[in-house]
Amino acid sequence: MLIFQQCRFLLGLSHQVQVSQLQLSAGQHCAIVGANGSGKSALAAVLAGQAQLLAGHAELPARISWVSSAQQQALIEAERRKGDADILDVEVDPSSARDIICRDHQHWSDAQEQQLQQLASMLRLQQRLDTAFLALSTGETRKLLLIKAILQQPELLVLDEPFNGLDVDACSALQQLLADLQQRMTLVLVLNRLSELPDFTQKILYLAHGEIEWQSADAGITALELAELAQLNQLQQAPGPLPGKDRDRFTPALAEQILVRLRQGKVQYGDRVIFQGLDWQIQRGEHWQITGPNGSGKTCLLQMLSGDNSHCYTNDLQVFGYQRGNGESIWDIKQHLGLVSNSLQLQYRVGCPVLHVVLSGFYDSIGLYDQPSALQIQLAQQWLALIGLEAKAKDSFQSLSFGDQRLVLIVRAMVKHPTLLILDEPCNGLDELNRLKVLALLSVLAQSGESTLLYVNHHSEDKIDGIHRVLRMTDYQAPVPDRPVA
Repeated sequence: MLIFQQCRFLLGLSHQVQVSQLQLSAGQHCAIVGANGSGKSALAAVLAGQAQLLAGHAELPARISWVSSAQQQALIEAERRKGDADILDVEVDPSSARDIICRDHQHWSDAQEQQLQQLASMLRLQQRLDTAFLALSTGETRKLLLIKAILQQPELLVLDEPFNGLDVDACSALQQLLADLQQRMTLVLVLNRLSELPDFTQKILYLAHGEIEWQSADAGITALELAELAQLNQLQQAPGPLPGKDRDRFTPALAEQILVRLRQGKVQYGDRVIFQGLDWQIQRGEHWQITGPNGSGKTCLLQMLSGDNSHCYTNDLQVFGYQRGNGESIWDIKQHLGLVSNSLQLQYRVGCPVLHVVLSGFYDSIGLYDQPSALQIQLAQQWLALIGLEAKAKDSFQSLSFGDQRLVLIVRAMVKHPTLLILDEPCNGLDELNRLKVLALLSVLAQSGESTLLYVNHHSEDKIDGIHRVLRMTDYQAPVPDRPVA
């Protein structure tokens, strides 16, 4: 099905990928693992036929589907550009989830509609097919792209981090769906967690420095090979002490003990109530974990606190003592706030060096537009050293892997030791080493008493020491009315 011999590929305008020897037979399902920046996503793009062959011999199947964060980001940006058409006095209807799925099919058959309904039901997206695409959560968008790829009936399906952003139930449903698909198509999965490795996986590729450093034998994966792989992924070191604060430009301390107060919170889009009746109060030093399935309003609630969702003005909400909607400046809020989220990573498209991205955390900007002090530069360099990326300080942020970008945005959020640190799935895209390192860093920050943490995650093993309070969004969801199946 797939053969590479002494191949060199061009990906994008300048990135080259080397593959000396790789062969996959039909039905030989493969997982690609390795550290952040090791080239996993680049290899996945090559296998998906997205690269130009410069040298060597390559054979690929005729029908390939591919799902990745790069695709997700490009699609979101394209839909946002459509939404900007009103500047030209052109009315453009926003694309629905169904529009995105069906747009590449000239004829939509009853059989395809039946399969769509089955897939949507399995991934709990059935009630969202007629929703505007840009109103979907990150996890729902990923499910949508997966359904679209499956409906193309590929011979080879390449999934780059398919479990990223999915809640526990959705991860379980996806595992079951993959088990069903492996009877009909060959699967290649890019994974950061060995716990997500499907039972039917028959080959593993371990990447380092952009090349396949190790691969399992073709006869199947042995217990010894899994042990060797776990050793390659093991944690190498504990985090050191956190860098200090910027004494020259220190954010004034807050007098308020209560950082957030929400009374009878409600978010509604059209006829759909996301959550309602939420009374919530966050006191200084009270760390919270926010749980709930995809689409339950976790990200929406956090965006209300940061001022990135207009529902902050339609609710009785106080943040840092400011009643939202009473003429307060957004910078009054952001100067005390640190933020890590999937949405921020998608928005951070400014071409600038990695060091500037970390420095922008002092100014709450996307890109660096102020002259940083010598102390700020020193502190930013210390934060990069803490996550092992000091050597990439001058590299373009856009040239980093998805996981390394996430690491940089995490220290960007932490660099000013914010009063409130919002962590919306911070470990998405991180390999085993960096995931454990980040969790340890956040545990140190939580126990320091300087920052109050709000934490969203879908993996029970990703624990942050010091977080004991839980807000369950399912307690505030309105019942969803049954709708007839088309």
